[in-house]
Amino acid sequence: METIKSYKNYPIRIVILSNLVSLAIYVLGFLIIFRLGFVFSLLFLLYILFFEYRLIKKRCTNYYYWGKICGFGKGKISSWFFKKGDISKFCIKRITWKDMIPDMLLSLIPIVIGIVLLILKFDCILLVELLLLIILITIGNSYIRGQLTCKYCKQKELGCPADLLFNKNK
Repeated sequence: METIKSYKNYPIRIVILSNLVSLAIYVLGFLIIFRLGFVFSLLFLLYILFFEYRLIKKRCTNYYYWGKICGFGKGKISSWFFKKGDISKFCIKRITWKDMIPDMLLSLIPIVIGIVLLILKFDCILLVELLLLIILITIGNSYIRGQLTCKYCKQKELGCPADLLFNKNK
């Protein structure tokens, strides 16, 4: 069995690529929702900001990569704004699919809105945006997490609730 070395600090190219995929997902979601009106897209943007803030404050502070460069760079960002927490707290909470709902809503809201808008009035640009969003959410995220970030994560070695959720065979 191959031993995979974890990163103490991720290479910047991985951080950039992983954030570009996340940013593209957010932008496509914003553009799809913008078709409903500026207020709705602004609410979606506020939800993204709330989601990211909550992640950086509540999870990253208790994370091995706090103050270091994780696969998304958020451990470093967290250290700029928040005090270091207790790494043992990161491993204590077992997450369930219910806990993943806020994460999934970032993708599901624009997808559902996009499908409804396509049914109401077909639009090629909207279809392309929707397909790109679905590709990034599935293939893009799978590649980023499976091949670039989670695969080399030191926190996974120490205990990661997400790893336990997604890899039930452990």
